[in-house]
Amino acid sequence: MVQQEALQVERDAAPAHVPLVSLSDVALTGIYEISKILTAPNRLETTLSSVVNLLSSFMQMRHGVISLLEDDGIPDITVGVGWHEGTDARYRARLPEKAIGQVIATAVPLIAENVASHPAFSEADAAALGATEESRVSFIGVPIRVASRVIGTLTIDRVWDGRSVFRLDSDVRFLTMVANLIGQTVQLHRVVSRDRERLMAESGRLQKALSELKPSRERKRVYVDGIIGDSREIRALLDKIMIVAKSHSPVLLRGESGTGKELIAKSIHELSPRAKGPFIKLNCAALPESVLESELFGHEKGAFTGAVGARKGRFELADKGTLFLDEIGEISPAFQAKLLRVLQEQEFERVGGSHTLKVNVRVVAATNRNLEEAVAKNEFRADLYYRISVIPVIVPSLRDRRGDIPLLANEFLDRFNRENGRELAFDPDAMEVLMGCGFPGNVRELENCVQRTATLAQGGSIAGDDFACRHNECLSALLWRSPAEIATTRRPMEIPLPVMPSAPPVSAEAANSNAVARLPAPVATAPAVVPARPATSEEEMTERDRLVDAMERAGWVQAKAARLLGLTPRQIGYALKKHDIEIKRF
Repeated sequence: MVQQEALQVERDAAPAHVPLVSLSDVALTGIYEISKILTAPNRLETTLSSVVNLLSSFMQMRHGVISLLEDDGIPDITVGVGWHEGTDARYRARLPEKAIGQVIATAVPLIAENVASHPAFSEADAAALGATEESRVSFIGVPIRVASRVIGTLTIDRVWDGRSVFRLDSDVRFLTMVANLIGQTVQLHRVVSRDRERLMAESGRLQKALSELKPSRERKRVYVDGIIGDSREIRALLDKIMIVAKSHSPVLLRGESGTGKELIAKSIHELSPRAKGPFIKLNCAALPESVLESELFGHEKGAFTGAVGARKGRFELADKGTLFLDEIGEISPAFQAKLLRVLQEQEFERVGGSHTLKVNVRVVAATNRNLEEAVAKNEFRADLYYRISVIPVIVPSLRDRRGDIPLLANEFLDRFNRENGRELAFDPDAMEVLMGCGFPGNVRELENCVQRTATLAQGGSIAGDDFACRHNECLSALLWRSPAEIATTRRPMEIPLPVMPSAPPVSAEAANSNAVARLPAPVATAPAVVPARPATSEEEMTERDRLVDAMERAGWVQAKAARLLGLTPRQIGYALKKHDIEIKRF
């Protein structure tokens, strides 16, 4: 009845040409806007303060306060418009103690049209709310609940000017809906907070166990299938893998491209209690978001065009085993939220389905990206970062364990000989060439270098002159040259890549020394050159010109241009960015 009278007053007061907006439309818009605030990845106090601020746009109010309680009933968070650190007491002073206690005890909204005459408000409460004989103040308080338990209150107060008509019934319903959304958000924040504390405690316990694992020369060497090396760095990594594998906690592998993170992930699985379960892998950067969701969670028949049947996703396939998510730092913020829920709850629905599936999966993620910087820039969710980084494992680059180069190179050559029926070996000067290379592509690049050189070798052994860098045909070598060398030896057809710190070449005799693994990046033995379109004696193309020329010939497809120049896609991407070359779209 009150609502109808209020609506009639508005109709009578509104000009004929002004269309009236229904109360339900206003409430729906308000709920929509508030839900967007509540789902943003911000601090809880900041989020709640923004909700109170937005409330004033949808209803008449002077002050609004959200007050949350600890489990023992003690006030935990009290915020209002403009909240900042240390202002809780200011907002708490606006709360009438007896009225708030009644809302919490009864779990029923409280409506006071005039706080000065309402029994739930003392004179001090009325004075704190600014009620006087000339200024009538009304008050609405609704409980914030999680299930059947009241965890706080949402309150507003307003001053009646003698003319306004307040829609109390609809206001209470609207505030109750907002309070329900707040309750769900608070519950999620508290679950994530407790989860993060538990995960950090577990991480601390494991890190302590690792720190107590003192290096010992007498300790028996750990062997893991597929991982080759005897340097101090690789031994430390293997020791850590043995400890990490015993737990079920998520692992985050950090390291450069080509260091063997997938091999490490598989080793963790094979040494774990889940070894008899499946090991499933997925490169997150290789798929668009729409396909990635289907790949991870599966889909039902008819979920989208082409879905002719139901299909299991990687999480389902990895049940009771391990799921390796490579390049996890490349997924979008929107998909990060979906992934977080699965990692926390170990449950999900297939795309196009409504049935919740429960799985038991250990996640091993990998990235070569600086996730801490991404979190600071709001490009990567902090809660997802804490979830996947319970046990961080750093995979060393090849230049940080240079003593392992001879072992790796000989293993790759032996593999080549077995596959091709040959009996090649390295000459001493050949090993010196390998020890003098920086290998920015790490183990993967070393393997490619050995295979390429062995394939083209004419004699019964591989000599130093057989390597591409001795004939100005290896771009990687240029990565490890000094600026002075580049300035004096640059040729018309060279494409110089980013210059790294230089150091003297390392001899083969020093290969097995522990000190070798700590040497800085070395200087290449020869300049690197990339064949491109022949230049005339009068024409010397600049580095930028060569890049543009290759892109033009490749139809502006970076992968094709990279092959023309002998670069990797990542290297050409860096070069295009360095020279500010805009990619043409056709």
